[in-house]
Amino acid sequence: MGKLILILGGARGGKSTYAEKIALEQGGPDVLYVATAEAKDENMGQRIEKHQASRPQEWHTLESPMNVAQAIKSNMQGEKIVLVDCLTVLVSNILLANAGPEDDPFSDPSSDPFDARIEAQALEEAEALIACVDEMDGAMIIVSNEVGMGVVPPYELGRAYRDALGRVNQAMAQHACEVYLLVAGLPMRLK
Repeated sequence: MGKLILILGGARGGKSTYAEKIALEQGGPDVLYVATAEAKDENMGQRIEKHQASRPQEWHTLESPMNVAQAIKSNMQGEKIVLVDCLTVLVSNILLANAGPEDDPFSDPSSDPFDARIEAQALEEAEALIACVDEMDGAMIIVSNEVGMGVVPPYELGRAYRDALGRVNQAMAQHACEVYLLVAGLPMRLK
């Protein structure tokens, strides 16, 4: 049975840096880094490049915007540490794939972003990752944003996203051996 470590925090709070530090300490060069982001615009492309440059080149990188647990099982090459960065983007990918047309999902959702099936799909992804951890010998480090501490989003899609991610974070935290909250780059152990 593996160990689940959840790293939460706000945007630019140091989550990824802290997760990479733990992964390096526990796995050295033997880490599977799972990226959920896709470079759909120039800004995201630049963010991805910065993340790639910051981590050790020896780490095996897997890009998987959805069905992450399945991709991990299919691509592990004996690594004892898996770093998933991040649930925030994974839940966004699920919501956007179901809530509206790809060219403009924010302005004209073609389905209800509060549809229970969307949140259920996000929770299924979380449960699959938890099951994957249970089958591992090592540790899975998962990064996610804590989005429930700010203002209520003014639009429906944002509120549905906040709700779904909050529930996914709760499911992960319940199963985690360790949970950290990063604020201004400082980790606070919650569990």
